Amino acid sequence: MSPIRPRHASLGLALITLASPLLAVLPAAAAAEPKATPAATVEEQRLERAAPQEILRRSGFDTVAADFAETLGEARSYAAAERAVVRHGSRLWQRAVDRAQGRGPAGGDLSRDDDRPLYWARLGMTLELRQWQAPFGIGEAARVKLLDRLERSSRGQDAIRFPAGKGMKRVLVTGFDPFTLDRDVRISNPSGATALALDGTVVRTADGPARIETAVFPVRWQDFADGTVERTLRPHLPHLDLFATVSQGRVGRIDVERFNGAWRGGFPDNENVSRKETVPVSDPASQPQWTATTLPYREIVAADTGRFPVYDNTSVTEIPAGATAPVVRPGGPTAGSTARAGGGGDYLSNEIAYRATLLRDRLGLDDLPGGHVHTPVLQFGAGNTTEVTDPDFVRNRLDIVAQVRAIVVTALCHQRW
Repeated sequence: MSPIRPRHASLGLALITLASPLLAVLPAAAAAEPKATPAATVEEQRLERAAPQEILRRSGFDTVAADFAETLGEARSYAAAERAVVRHGSRLWQRAVDRAQGRGPAGGDLSRDDDRPLYWARLGMTLELRQWQAPFGIGEAARVKLLDRLERSSRGQDAIRFPAGKGMKRVLVTGFDPFTLDRDVRISNPSGATALALDGTVVRTADGPARIETAVFPVRWQDFADGTVERTLRPHLPHLDLFATVSQGRVGRIDVERFNGAWRGGFPDNENVSRKETVPVSDPASQPQWTATTLPYREIVAADTGRFPVYDNTSVTEIPAGATAPVVRPGGPTAGSTARAGGGGDYLSNEIAYRATLLRDRLGLDDLPGGHVHTPVLQFGAGNTTEVTDPDFVRNRLDIVAQVRAIVVTALCHQRW
């Protein structure tokens, strides 16, 4: 069944047919205008494709949207709808985390480390909420608020909780949804898989244990302009011992991005929307063109963290002071230059790093280690152009997740601040 097809279409047609003679003799004012069904977003429309449906089916997440719709259909007030949204959103996040960490049933033969069931199941839920006809009536602003609550709760953004006391270090790691899905709808994002694998885990360091909490962010320009990164990170940054924003970068390598630039390059996001502008932030008058990592990059690069080579990436693209054309600077930005790409490029990977490190600086947390780590591109096995998974694909993802974990532990053991 198509996920964007209205339910009970045939029944509705039959009722309209039976009522037609009556409607014909009613005054125009008495025949109520039918409510338009909100259109599915670009992301939600991809749910119809075969690969997302297979991923949901082979993970047991194929009933998530229907279960949510059933509960939502029983809501008789906005408060009840909000409770349903938060409960089901939080349940989806925890279910994805539990599956990735080996708790509970696998739900199918798809490997547990897979981040894609969370992504596609969430979109099924947002579609149900977007097209839900509330019996008590609901305005557009109220629906947007419910969608925001669903996004936050199903991404772990409002479930970041560290134990009280001083005996445990606190680490925050973020990941992303899959992206470039029109190029290949089967794509997974190892940063999202890392977030699921590490959420709530404790790692051991020479200085004692550290608790890792995680969250996942959308690949959408507008969400970032609306402040989703700052809203999620601001309550926690002053209490952290380390943070790392993580995303998928280049083939066959890991990069610790030294510099982040205040520029959006315009590559289409998951809604096929482009933005090309200075990164929009609060108080733009004091906005710097560049921010820098405070992760112990030298020690991370030198450590044996896994099979992928790790680089201290200092390259940026800038418009030098007094010039008009952009140039590449392998050694980092020069004084007075205007950003056109950080080490992590000019997409949302660079932007989350820029926003997180700018927030760090504006909060006066100069001694807090934090910055961006770019993972290798997660590749399918040679010759696999149609299957949603294969042994090489799983091995690559597991190795990337393990190496990011080792990088976090290395960073904790070499805090220089």
